Amino acid sequence: MFQSYDETLQYLYENLPMFQRIGPAALKPDLTNTVKLCEAAGYPQYTFKSVHIAGTNGKGSTSHLLASIMQEAGYTAGLYTSPHLKSFTERIRINGIEISKEFVVDFVNRMRPYISIIQPSFFEITVVMAFAYFASLKVEIAVIETGLGGRLDSTNVIMPELSVITNIGMDHQELLGDTIEKIAREKAGIIKPCTPVVISERQAGIDQVFEEISTALDSQITFASDFFNTASPVAINNMALSIYRHGTMFMDSVNLPLNGLYQRKNILGVLQSVEILSSLGWLLNDASIRSGIERVVSNTGLKGRWQVLREQPLTVCDTAHNVDGLKEVVAQINAQVYANLYIVFGVVKDKDISAILNLLPRDAKYYFCQSKIPRAMEANHLAALAAQRGLDGEVIIEVNDAIRMATDKASQGDMIFIGGSTFVVAEIDNL
Repeated sequence: MFQSYDETLQYLYENLPMFQRIGPAALKPDLTNTVKLCEAAGYPQYTFKSVHIAGTNGKGSTSHLLASIMQEAGYTAGLYTSPHLKSFTERIRINGIEISKEFVVDFVNRMRPYISIIQPSFFEITVVMAFAYFASLKVEIAVIETGLGGRLDSTNVIMPELSVITNIGMDHQELLGDTIEKIAREKAGIIKPCTPVVISERQAGIDQVFEEISTALDSQITFASDFFNTASPVAINNMALSIYRHGTMFMDSVNLPLNGLYQRKNILGVLQSVEILSSLGWLLNDASIRSGIERVVSNTGLKGRWQVLREQPLTVCDTAHNVDGLKEVVAQINAQVYANLYIVFGVVKDKDISAILNLLPRDAKYYFCQSKIPRAMEANHLAALAAQRGLDGEVIIEVNDAIRMATDKASQGDMIFIGGSTFVVAEIDNL
């Protein structure tokens, strides 16, 4: 029996395969383990209502926004997301409050005999832990973010009120497929029979995938971008949005604290999801929608999405870690006004590094770093690949050393960007 939280967490990290650390070797090919764990835990996933969210980019922000809106509407709202940045308990929250360490210890002790027999992954046991926690505290609704994919994701044992798919991009091709259509089919695996599904944005070549699958399952499908749009904010880093529905003003001057311009896409899926949930009987008025959006950071603890760490020099971090996500980030960097640009950058090995390096600004000074996980690409190797593409930089392996170096070099009118990997952002001191 484990007595302490630290001892319990060490057991989970050291004995269960973890994708964030070792990559695809941690993944199981089907839902068998999750189903067995749910059975051992008493089928907690059937005791609460839920919303299920998948997508290549944007699913984390969308999940936090929806949970915040449900909380502001007076509901007890669970939120399951991954990976965490600083603390394991970030993954599982109720009304923004992280899972108690006592529950983690108790759950692992109760499940340890089954863990020995089933031999689940870290993600599988964490998913069922979340379900058990939500069941124990009787949440009224839980927003559940997939980890990777959809069809075979461990979270895909719930029967949600609504499924949401945010965006499809080329990521994890070795697991999800080597074309955008194949990846879309895997993400569409969260669509359930006779259950509405919201697609945040239309994307050429894959809309028909979602339409085909939802029709076959008799599930109402809605493309949020057909109904909602936002006016571009006047100033960068000031997301006071005007939101329109069918071309008429729906909500003016919504102060979204998530300053990434890409959030304009995510917010459409959130608003359409709210509309569907309202039609299902959830009481969500305009005041709770606005306050849920505006208080998302304080309500849910969301971090690392175009997060401004310092004003002078402007220092920003973002967890974007694939080609499509980094395209959005680079576009926003290019929209900034600065004298000199410094970029602290690290990646993991299984990304399309050539495409990523081809995206990056040529006018920046780079500090190539390496997060403390086995999947991290060696900073020296990254620097060598970058040099071949004309990117000027040096290797400072430790993330915070690299940030300090950039900060020492930068003047007040300069800009520093920190990113390339969720795990680089996770290591930032005082994030």
